Amino acid sequence: MTIPSHVKDMLNRIRARFFDSPLHERMLPSDAQFTTLRPVRKATQASVAKYWTRLANTTDASDRDAIADPLTMAMPEQFNANIENFIGTVKLPVGIIGPLRINGLNAHGDFHVPMATTEAALVASYARGAYAATKSGGISTAILYEGVIRTPAFVLENLLNAGLFVEWVVTEVETLKAAAESTTRHGKLVSVEPMIDNNVVFLICRYTTGDAAGQNMVTIATNALCDDIVARCPVALKAWYIEGNFSGDKKASFLGLVTGRGRKVSASVTLKADVVERILGTCVQDMLEYGQVANLGAHLSGQLGAQAHYANGLAAIYIATGQDAACVAESAMGITRMEARGNDLFCSVTMPNILVGSVGGGTSLPSQSAGLNILGLKGAGHGAALAEVVAATCLCGEISIVAAIAAGHFTRAHENLARHR
Repeated sequence: MTIPSHVKDMLNRIRARFFDSPLHERMLPSDAQFTTLRPVRKATQASVAKYWTRLANTTDASDRDAIADPLTMAMPEQFNANIENFIGTVKLPVGIIGPLRINGLNAHGDFHVPMATTEAALVASYARGAYAATKSGGISTAILYEGVIRTPAFVLENLLNAGLFVEWVVTEVETLKAAAESTTRHGKLVSVEPMIDNNVVFLICRYTTGDAAGQNMVTIATNALCDDIVARCPVALKAWYIEGNFSGDKKASFLGLVTGRGRKVSASVTLKADVVERILGTCVQDMLEYGQVANLGAHLSGQLGAQAHYANGLAAIYIATGQDAACVAESAMGITRMEARGNDLFCSVTMPNILVGSVGGGTSLPSQSAGLNILGLKGAGHGAALAEVVAATCLCGEISIVAAIAAGHFTRAHENLARHR
C-alpha cells in the first residue's frame, strides 16, 4: 500500500506540534467557566452598547464605531426582523455594472446592476461582459419554471405502512393543500410528490411564492400540512420531520439541478464576432476551444452542471439586494453553453435554482432596498424580473471569464486590478 507524500507530510507536521506542549492539553475537553451571551431579539441602543462592553477585551472604540456606526445606530430597531443579538452592520463595497440590456419575458430594458463584493476585478469583469452583451443587442431571458420545495419526512413501521400512508396522502391532497395555503396569502401548493425509501416517506411539496423568495413561507405552510397529516392520518407514524434534508435547501443537489428549486431561468445572447474581438480581446474560435476544455474539466471533476463562476455574481447581487446569501450554495448550479452561430458566438446559461424576491427577507433593509431601487425592481410585481436579471448578470460573468482565460488575460487582469493597484 502506498501512502501519498502529502499525507505523510501532514502527519509529520501534526506530530511535531503534538509534542510541542501544551498543544495536546488544549485539544482536550474543557470545563472552564464561561458567561453566556444574553440573547436579544429586539435591538436598542442600550442592548448594542451592552454587547460592545462585553467585547471590550478584543476590540477598541474604532471597531465599535465601524460596526455600530451613527447611521446604523440612529434606528437599530429597523433590523429586528432580520437578526438577533444585533451589534451593528458590516459595510461592503458596492460596484455597479451596466447598462445591461435585457430582452426578457419579465425583465425588459437597460438595467444597472449593483454588486457587493470585496473581490477586486469581479465588477470590472462582469461590466465587460455586460458591455459585450449589450453591444450585441442584449440578453434574452425567460423563466422556465418556478417552485420552492420543502420535503418533510415521515417514518413508518414498515414498507407496507409507507405505501398505505402515500395512498392516504394522495386521496387527501386537496384538504392538505388547503391546510398549507391557510398560512399564507401568496404561497400556492402546486404539487406533492411522494418519494419512498422502504419505511421512510419524503413528500416533495412544491410552492409558488409570489414575489418573495419564500423560504420561510414554504416552511410554515408545510408545517401546517404536516400537522393536518398527524391529526387525521389513520396510518400510525413513528416520527416526522419538517425537512428530511431532501429539498436541497442551501446545498447543491441533483434534485435541484433536475427539477429546480426557486425560479429556473435561461438567458442567452449571440455575441457578434467583432464585439468579441474589440471588447473581449479574443476571437470566437479561441473562446470555443477553451470552452471545450472547461466543459471537460467540469465533467472530470464531477461538477453538478457545468459553469465557470456563477457564485461570484450571485453572491454579489444577493448581498446588494437583500437576498439570503446562503442560497448561493444551491443557486450556483446550471449549464453554460457556447456554440458557433456562423461567425458569431451563441452563449447561454440555464440556472434552475435562483432564489430571489423583490419583497420579504432583507429587501426592506436600507442599503438593500436602495439596491433594488437602482434596478427599478423593488416591491411587489418584480420577483420574476429580478430572477431574470440575476441570470443575465451571471451570463455576463461567464462570457468575460471565458474570454479572459482564452486570451491569456486572466492572471494579468487580477494582478492589475487586485494585487498591484
